[in-house]
Amino acid sequence: MSRFDQSSLIAVLGPTNTGKTHLAIERMCAHSSGMIGFPLRLLAREVYDRVVALKGANRVALVTGEEKIIPKDAQWFLCTAEAMPMDREFAFVAIDEAQIGIDPERGHIFTDRMLHARGREETMILGSESLRSLIEALLPDAEIITRPRFSTLSYAGPRKLSRLPRRSAIVAFSIEDVYAIAEMLRRQHGGAALVMGSLSPQTRNAQVKMYQDGEVDYLVATDAIGMGLNLDVTHVAFAALKKFDGHRRRRLTLAEIGQIAGRAGRHQKDGTFGVLSGLASSDQLQPEEIENLEAHRFPKLEWLYWRNAEPDFGSVDGLIRSLEEKPQERRLQAAPEAIDLAVLKRLAQDPALSSLANTPGKVRSLWEAACIPDFRKVGADHQARFIASLWPHLAGGSGRIPHARMAQEISRLENIQGDIATLGARIAAARTWTYIAQKSHWVEQPEAMIDRTRALESRLSDAMHGLLTQRFVDKRTRVLMRGLLKDTLPQDVVVDDEGKVLVEGQELGTLKGFQFLVPSDSRREDRKMLLAAAERYLGRIMTDNADALAKAPDSVLALVPDAAGQPAILWGDSRLAVLAKGKTLLQPEIKFERSIKDMPAEDSQKVIDRVKAWVDSMKAKHLQGLVKIDALANDPETPAAVRALFAQIVDAGGILSRREIDQAVRALDNDMRGHARRAGLVFGALDIFHHALMKPGAVLWRTGLFAAFDAKPMIEQTPDNAVHLKQGTFATAEHASRLGFRKIGDEYVRVDMVERLVKQAHEARQQGDIFTIDPALATSLGLSQACHEALLALAGFVKTDDQPAPSDSVETEITDKAAAKPDEPDKADDSAPSPVAAEESAAPAEKTDADSSAAAPAVSEEPAETPAADAPAAETPVEKVQYWRWKGMARKKQRDHSKARGKHQKRSKDAPVRRKPEPVLATAGGAFAELAALRDSMKK
Repeated sequence: MSRFDQSSLIAVLGPTNTGKTHLAIERMCAHSSGMIGFPLRLLAREVYDRVVALKGANRVALVTGEEKIIPKDAQWFLCTAEAMPMDREFAFVAIDEAQIGIDPERGHIFTDRMLHARGREETMILGSESLRSLIEALLPDAEIITRPRFSTLSYAGPRKLSRLPRRSAIVAFSIEDVYAIAEMLRRQHGGAALVMGSLSPQTRNAQVKMYQDGEVDYLVATDAIGMGLNLDVTHVAFAALKKFDGHRRRRLTLAEIGQIAGRAGRHQKDGTFGVLSGLASSDQLQPEEIENLEAHRFPKLEWLYWRNAEPDFGSVDGLIRSLEEKPQERRLQAAPEAIDLAVLKRLAQDPALSSLANTPGKVRSLWEAACIPDFRKVGADHQARFIASLWPHLAGGSGRIPHARMAQEISRLENIQGDIATLGARIAAARTWTYIAQKSHWVEQPEAMIDRTRALESRLSDAMHGLLTQRFVDKRTRVLMRGLLKDTLPQDVVVDDEGKVLVEGQELGTLKGFQFLVPSDSRREDRKMLLAAAERYLGRIMTDNADALAKAPDSVLALVPDAAGQPAILWGDSRLAVLAKGKTLLQPEIKFERSIKDMPAEDSQKVIDRVKAWVDSMKAKHLQGLVKIDALANDPETPAAVRALFAQIVDAGGILSRREIDQAVRALDNDMRGHARRAGLVFGALDIFHHALMKPGAVLWRTGLFAAFDAKPMIEQTPDNAVHLKQGTFATAEHASRLGFRKIGDEYVRVDMVERLVKQAHEARQQGDIFTIDPALATSLGLSQACHEALLALAGFVKTDDQPAPSDSVETEITDKAAAKPDEPDKADDSAPSPVAAEESAAPAEKTDADSSAAAPAVSEEPAETPAADAPAAETPVEKVQYWRWKGMARKKQRDHSKARGKHQKRSKDAPVRRKPEPVLATAGGAFAELAALRDSMKK
């Protein structure tokens, strides 16, 4: 490069809309010759047209992989970076968007051009400010010029597609998203132009012209617009902030976002940027990102990708090794394996192919073939197979592809019929053959093939432009669709039993309740028109559905947790509403889906009224007892003490540990307790609960109401009618209680079964002070021995090694009485699970200070049966008999039980009853003492 020692090297850095490209064009045209390398052929073509207007077509050349226009007197060359003729000398050379050196696929090309492409008189490197530190290190002689942005770029926030301002560009990163957005814009705003890198220059120019001429006000594009295309855009909206880069789906870097957003605003006209509403939180711009974008501050690049630009062509293996060399400069990194190198490796693995590359010239030719771009995006394997079909022609004989082969391939593509995807695939294939035709040393009749491939691409491009215009812009199509909606479709719209919406037998989507879902694969133009027709008449279908729901039985609705655990109300598989926190536990707020609120007012009210009526019906069906208790708690006629108790029970959902409200229970007199029992409450030894709340439906609705009131996910339900869980997965003990279970040791037992087992134990006390408890009931419920014993200990029973007194001559026989169905509370639901006995039959009477030596008898509504004297003796069990005695439940002050009374000893009628102050902790004994005293007073 010694001949360029006197040339100036200038780096022009800054954000977009700084006029860097315009400056490079001016400087090039001021020299006798020049060349600029661009990142996109679309941009190269745009600048080529501008320079032709200044210098004349006979003096300006366009060189890209697919298009070469090189007049005999050409002095100024506009090229893609890959196609820059590095063997020619120019007075001026520039490389645009040099920061692309960080791109894994193409970065090494831009790095090479930045380091080695030089003009005889002047060299200019255009790029982002993030390149500054690298240029200072790699090109210390370069003069760095900073170009400020001409206008202000500001963040406008998220906006709906329907609310975007005119002259907006919407950026998406997949063809499917581009087409979907364009279709929505056609419906809402009359159309949109499309700009994608896969379009031919002719198609792209025609689409841009529509936008620039004002035929459409919106542009839908890929990130191709971020590389210097000059468009009259005032706002850039991102449809996503993630894209697939060929290897993985990743979030755009801040520099990439800034490159695209910078297209908003032109010269001194301010621009804005933002995102489309509805993006996931991960796709939203963060405050610090917005601040950096508005200030054009981007992270500095620490390195660029590099690959040996002068590889070894001595052999195929040597070529591959040289292409995989590591750079010596620490600010350069070896480029990842690009598709050209991947294709070369696959060709080298085939001995029949690699053996043909037996000279340096053949090796160079093989590498040149491997560098054919993968326009079809088929991947390295398919691309290698395609090149393998060409390589024998290039390596043998004349070294050219037979004319017949090319003509046949081109003929297959000369069909302009088909949809957008089909034409797009043909254009990609045509671009491949256009690229090959530009290699004159590969083709037998290069000029004829260049003309033919250029004509082919032109025809396909025209067809593509026409199809895009018809689909996304054509006004006649919209008028036709409106006429179709008005005249022919009302009787043809059908919704089948599965909710599929059919128009003339074709599936258009699915109607789930009141929400219409469009299939993701609906892309054909006729299906789009029919879909729009179906949407027009969905109003009638919605009215029919609202009427059907209003007349439907309760069984068609269900309360289930949704994906987030919210208590959702479903109609079939369609979500209508969710329960949310209301004034009280039993009065949740019902939040309806947006689709229901958007219905006509009359239809919407039908749905709302039906759902509210269903919720009231379900509460009355499954929570009748709790609703009744709530009504009594708010009834002024209910005694104040009972109202206070009922209020606490309602707040707890109908199940509450006795310890928590023992003082309130002990304050109730006999009439008050009768009031509570008539409401369905069971006063157990350990828990107070409503007997009907153990049913699966009641459990579901209680947990749903708690989830709504607490704004937390619903508790996972236990199996229906489960009474015992060996292992619980409850997050807290409160969760177990809300499902009707009490933790006993490491196991969980339903509270009504707990009380049955406690009642059985107290009935066993009729045997004497020392007695046995039949474990059959516990075993039938699935309880382990350890769990059963822990439950008995919690209820005040202790194991003993003592034997029954000899005076108890009759050997005890454990009968099925212990597990027999106890008396039910007044007005109990006959269909309810068997409730445990009320307080009177669940625990013994409390000992008093006046007669602490007497043992409390077991008390029940009816006198307990006494085993007959002549009853046959039970068989002696093989296993050791476990004996128990009654100690009493835990209290703050332990009583002295040394003076226990005999089993049948009764308090004298004249003996005064002295009571100690009420203890703080709840005890079953205290409750039974009150009842025994009440019974004694009644006997008087």
